[in-house]
Amino acid sequence: MVVINIPQLYGEKAKLEQLPEYISKAKELAGSGQDVTLTGPGPVWVYLAVAHALHGLAKSLTYDSPVTGPVKIFDHDPH
Repeated sequence: MVVINIPQLYGEKAKLEQLPEYISKAKELAGSGQDVTLTGPGPVWVYLAVAHALHGLAKSLTYDSPVTGPVKIFDHDPH
């Protein structure tokens, strides 16, 4: 399983004009066919863009926070 801490993608402050870089980094971290979990504080627009970019690349995607616990976003495992 791969865990991506969203603030690691952008550092101190997310900037919309750098979104393609954040997506590229997330794809690199996620690899292909992995179970991926997104976590950490961050702007919702970064989460949404990364989740969209990982669809079709990751086997499954989960969001995890202390408030919600793990929430499955998608799962393409046939088993």
